[in-house]
Amino acid sequence: MQLLHCVCTIIIDTDFILFYNDTIRFLLNPGGFIMAVTIKDVAALAGVSSSTVSRTCKNNPSISEETKEKVRRAMAQLGYEPNFQASNLASKNSRTIGIILPVSAREAYENPFYLEAIRGVSQLCNKRQYINTVITGESEEEILQVLKTMARSGQVDGFIVLYSRQDDPIAGFLYNEGFLYVLVGKAYAHANQTIYIDNDNLLASQEATEYLYQMGHRRIGYIGTDTSMIFSADRKSGYQTALLQHNILPRADYCVEMAASEKDSAPLRCLLSIPDRPTAVVVSDDILAVTLERVCLEMGLSIPKDLSIISFNNSLFAKLTSPQLTSVDINSFQLGSEAAAQIINHIEDPDLPATKILVPHHMVERDSCCPPKNSIL
Repeated sequence: MQLLHCVCTIIIDTDFILFYNDTIRFLLNPGGFIMAVTIKDVAALAGVSSSTVSRTCKNNPSISEETKEKVRRAMAQLGYEPNFQASNLASKNSRTIGIILPVSAREAYENPFYLEAIRGVSQLCNKRQYINTVITGESEEEILQVLKTMARSGQVDGFIVLYSRQDDPIAGFLYNEGFLYVLVGKAYAHANQTIYIDNDNLLASQEATEYLYQMGHRRIGYIGTDTSMIFSADRKSGYQTALLQHNILPRADYCVEMAASEKDSAPLRCLLSIPDRPTAVVVSDDILAVTLERVCLEMGLSIPKDLSIISFNNSLFAKLTSPQLTSVDINSFQLGSEAAAQIINHIEDPDLPATKILVPHHMVERDSCCPPKNSIL
């Protein structure tokens, strides 16, 4: 290996060896694989969080001089050099929060949930004198490139990710690079180290399903978005749990998963064409429920006489439909406001533990649910 020619070796622990000279710094693990020194390595050696290292690199005034010195000693020992050193070491807190929307060509812009959450973030940021900027794109690569550019220039102090998805590369990048961020939604990975704001979606869906059961419905279906989205997976689990509590086995043909913006209504038509079709459905989003109402109208089915519908978000869509939708209000505005409060609190006090907050929900009853024909009640 020519790369290792004429280098000085320092053993820093039993797991890794640091090699360096004037131009090369890297870690070599016992297997002989070269690994670049990362912000997480510095954090581990200094005994602090990755976000504390990041803010030390930016000379953030919220970090004590004692902690800064400890971090700088670890950086010197490991030979770590931050990408944005020149622009940030002399700067103060930029007081800017990045709001990350999910990858979408248009769905995120049409969903009232994101608009309300952003309104909650913005109002709290205004009160605390922080600026917020919205980040989105049509691909994960596009968003990642924006984040890398912002990271190098030190333009943002922390991020709010307005969604939670399984194996999300965006959240993975923020975690691995040691950036401060808050998830709106339950953390899929690194839960102990992640700040997140969420509803109890499993309980909310159980309650929605139980509401239909108490009306007399026994053939209850579920329509949700892709279960890679954590909220939808939890709502589906809550629906299934409620049925099982009444010894009703969930049927695979009663469950439909589709994007809220999907134009192909064939899966809904298939569900409603089953001979013993559901008499009621739990729908994970008001937008999907509006699509379902349209399909019912086209198929000559009456709501709620032929099909009862209960959905989530209690958005403007729920109030504009005919009949108006019974919907679970998840307090989208409060989710955004709590996320902003937590990111700012952690910016200003980096020693705070990773907070987990549950925002309460409540059901708003309207006209889309009634007992089924020939109800047993």
